[in-house]
Amino acid sequence: MTEPTRCGWVSSAPEYIAYHDEEWGRPVTGDDLVFERLCLEAFQSGLSWITILRKRENFRSAFADFSIPAVAAFGAADVERLLADTGIVRNRAKIEAVVANARAALDVDLSDLIWKHADPGAPVPRTLADVPPQTPGSKALAKELKANGFRFVGPTTAYALMQAIGLVNDHLEDCWVRGTY
Repeated sequence: MTEPTRCGWVSSAPEYIAYHDEEWGRPVTGDDLVFERLCLEAFQSGLSWITILRKRENFRSAFADFSIPAVAAFGAADVERLLADTGIVRNRAKIEAVVANARAALDVDLSDLIWKHADPGAPVPRTLADVPPQTPGSKALAKELKANGFRFVGPTTAYALMQAIGLVNDHLEDCWVRGTY
């Protein structure tokens, strides 16, 4: 059986294939689910996405399944616990940003705030070179998140989030997933 055509960033790693085929670009709503994706995108900054995928269950366990109220209640002892957790990426700035972002998320409807930046009319990319690292929409999203107290949410991270949760559809033109949802 011939493998379907996928976006060029997908390697042969089963985690990448499953993420691409079943999750990436599909609409995600709900504050805790969106918060999880925002956090994982921030942790991915400067790293390979496969690193995050392989540690995803550990992240969920370490961060109370990304329950916004639970993470917002984390204190200094929790930060130290997380810094000692070899199952996650142990970066103080990123860990502290997740806690700060949970506290900021208590004051907004996170899913609505992010989804109002959806760009369903974005051009269909033919090649990976056609996929920008950031857009005017991701710059606006990053600016609004920062204005609401969020950290580690620059325009590139915001665009990766937009791609991951379906605000834009960056599956390439010949990718089998494009148009299936």
